[in-house]
Amino acid sequence: MTKNNLIDCVSEATKGTKKDAELVVDLVIDSITEALVKGEKVDLRGFGSFQVSGKKERQGRNPRTGETLTIAARNVAVFKPSKELSGRLNGTTQDRDEARGTATADTVAQPSEGSTKIHGDKINT
Repeated sequence: MTKNNLIDCVSEATKGTKKDAELVVDLVIDSITEALVKGEKVDLRGFGSFQVSGKKERQGRNPRTGETLTIAARNVAVFKPSKELSGRLNGTTQDRDEARGTATADTVAQPSEGSTKIHGDKINT
């Protein structure tokens, strides 16, 4: 899903204009961004949380030349899904959806192409 797809979904769900939906989506994204810039944790119940994590300075290697170089310390945004979201992705929880009638037991997320790599794994060729 792209930002434009999200705007379309919001405008359809609210029966509003795309311009209003775009404004709402932009405001939500800007609010989350500003909170992260301030170092605050953003917790969206039932969805997950965003927070800033620091990466330490480390040694790396230029893959072309093999030259060793220093990768500077930096801050990154980290997303941690809620238990509810994780359960929905794996088909293990349906409590809220059953009450709304929006999901069935066979509604389970499928990985997209190329997403089988687990964070930190090396690609074997």
